[in-house]
Amino acid sequence: MSVHFEVFRRQGKSGWSLVEAMPNRDLAVAKAKEVLQAGAAAAKVVKETLQRDGEYMALTIFEETKDGGKPKKEKRRADILAPLPCFKPDDLYSYHARMTMQRILAEWLARQKLSVTELIHSAPNLEKFEATGTTYQHAIQKVAVAEVSGTTVPVSQIVKTLNDLTTKAIHRVYKDERRNYFPVLGIGEFGPLVHRLGTNPDARYIVNGGLTKYLASATSWDEKLKRLLALMPEIAADGPERVLLLGAVDGLVAEMLTGAAALADLLGHNDNLGQALYHLTDLFLGNSPNESASEGLNELAQYFRKDYLPEARIAIANRIVSELKSMKRLCPASLEDELRMLRRLANHLVLGQGKYLSNEELITAFTERSKRLVTHELLGQFLSTAKSPDERLEKLLLVEENIVGAENKRILFSFIVPIVTHNGFDDAVCGADAPPLTRMKRIADLQTRVLRASFQEMQKSQIANLLDLSAARIEDRARVVASFEARILNPVERARALLKLCTSGTVTEVVLSQKVKRALMSIVSKPGFANAYIAKAREIQSDITPESAITDLLAQLARAGIGSEESVRVPAA
Repeated sequence: MSVHFEVFRRQGKSGWSLVEAMPNRDLAVAKAKEVLQAGAAAAKVVKETLQRDGEYMALTIFEETKDGGKPKKEKRRADILAPLPCFKPDDLYSYHARMTMQRILAEWLARQKLSVTELIHSAPNLEKFEATGTTYQHAIQKVAVAEVSGTTVPVSQIVKTLNDLTTKAIHRVYKDERRNYFPVLGIGEFGPLVHRLGTNPDARYIVNGGLTKYLASATSWDEKLKRLLALMPEIAADGPERVLLLGAVDGLVAEMLTGAAALADLLGHNDNLGQALYHLTDLFLGNSPNESASEGLNELAQYFRKDYLPEARIAIANRIVSELKSMKRLCPASLEDELRMLRRLANHLVLGQGKYLSNEELITAFTERSKRLVTHELLGQFLSTAKSPDERLEKLLLVEENIVGAENKRILFSFIVPIVTHNGFDDAVCGADAPPLTRMKRIADLQTRVLRASFQEMQKSQIANLLDLSAARIEDRARVVASFEARILNPVERARALLKLCTSGTVTEVVLSQKVKRALMSIVSKPGFANAYIAKAREIQSDITPESAITDLLAQLARAGIGSEESVRVPAA
């Protein structure tokens, strides 16, 4: 869930005007106090939280007047007349308003290769936007329809209010353009500009207007990004000048990276969404994304590595989370490739969790993505190529290893149980002609993976026990353990054979392993076995001592799962 903090100031009897949007609560409160000290009549900080429906929830977390008191709560006329988040032209420059415009005008902005800031600070761009007619009016209507829910105000009135508001904002830019309010600057001139502006309440507006003119002749997203990053050396080491210029540059870069078209152009060619997200994660971590990425994006990665441009980095984090939650497949051609890509992304993204990307956000995103991979239709297609039930089970365990979410695991469990409880499961494992030991080994391998899985303990136990019973039935029908006694007359060789059976991963837990261990202990606990074992050991290694031979036997029994309580039954030599 995206959160930012907006700092507002009020001068005299005028309304609130936005100073800056910041990603950190403490920095925002400190900025508000700094605004008060600079002469504002009042200052406040509003926490804006992006909800699942794409709208922002506002909460005032700090508000104070110049004398340190709490301002009186006054019901503004705008609150009564219209249920809008914007009441005056300045409000259209807030973070919330810009994100709304980005969302509604995404296609038009992509075609024009413009960010929202470039649109709302440029007379030529606004003239072009007004000339579209339908695009302009549709945008107004979309906002009006979204705002009309939960109020009795007619949508026509909201449309009229929004039209009046945007008209005033557009005409303000036209007027400022005619009086050359926005400076035409090049590299090396923005640092002095922010120094001259000082505490000017229009400082951010003027700087953004200057940046818009600075970018106007750029013909590609990469050129715009490189021009913005070329201004980074001009940013002061600290103080309000740093906050102003860095905030403006950071905000513009963030808007570019928020747009899907700009980001795709900057990332270059990617075979699928999974590959694009992996390269995007590289960028977020401060690594060069890939060979086809633009020069500007590789330069941006260097600033991310130094933890600069936090708003732009948050934009990348939000894009990654948003794409993970989307319906689009990571690797449409293969579910197996998709699962492996999901694991790669998870392992990669966990390196970047922290102040820009929380663990909770990642878990939520991967859980939602996992949910789309365990549908009956998709799993049915995935299992359709399996030739035997053990292959189907193996495919489902591959899914389990690469998804998260207890409910998603429960769905997988519901697919697994019918497979291992089917009447023909024992005979179909590894195909009809497979030897019993091969089937037992296969089932034991599958049980090991189940016990390593992250199903709920009860589910894990149930699957493991069903596999154990299946392996035990195979052994019982083939009389594997009994055949050792019939074929191997020497008790030492027979014991070695049973030990190998236990330690080779052929025996499942618990029923089958206990049967094999009982057969093994019935041999090694008989009188005379120790002496026979020592004699056989000396045939292999002439200088071995009786104590070493018995110690080796006990070690092998321990590897087979026979503890010291049982092994004491081995008679002394």
